[in-house]
Amino acid sequence: MQLAVSEAFARRDSAGHALAEDSLRIARACREMADRFHRGGKLIVFGSGGGGTDAAHIAVEFMHPVIMGKKALPALALSNDAATVSGVSAREGPAESFAHQLRRWADPADMALGISRDGDCPGVLRGLQEAGALGLFTLALVGGDGGAVVRERAAEHILIAASDDPAVVKEIHVTVYHVLWELVHVFHDRPGLLGGKETG
Repeated sequence: MQLAVSEAFARRDSAGHALAEDSLRIARACREMADRFHRGGKLIVFGSGGGGTDAAHIAVEFMHPVIMGKKALPALALSNDAATVSGVSAREGPAESFAHQLRRWADPADMALGISRDGDCPGVLRGLQEAGALGLFTLALVGGDGGAVVRERAAEHILIAASDDPAVVKEIHVTVYHVLWELVHVFHDRPGLLGGKETG
């Protein structure tokens, strides 16, 4: 039993430490997000299945911060609208469910964050591709080896929870988007950091 518990923690440690090695890349992504929020951009988040629940979680944390004194920043989760998702899927196919909405909702200053357990969700892949074509900042949270999102370089910033265990990927993703939220607020609250060094 003790060995099983140790192995369970080890699986999470290795994936978490691997992603932590990308700390500079994560910080740069957060700095760019803060800059876009300053320019009036909004965060558009999407994912299917468990990724959809993550998208809703991220959007509400930006829109209604649980930490008192933190600024609410505009965000929406495309997966929240079941009627639109199912309607678009029925007419254009499931792969277009997020891309279709992005074409209607997105402005050039906006950010697109796609979430996929293995990087192979067609809807997330197409959403990221469409967001890139529209000139949005694009960020993907994926697991495993990153799947099609990595192979097709579907986002400017790709953060991988390097595990084939769906539970571990989910847990790492939750940690990552909490870190993203925290660092975006650091850069947003201290605009001098946006240029790489603080002024004043």
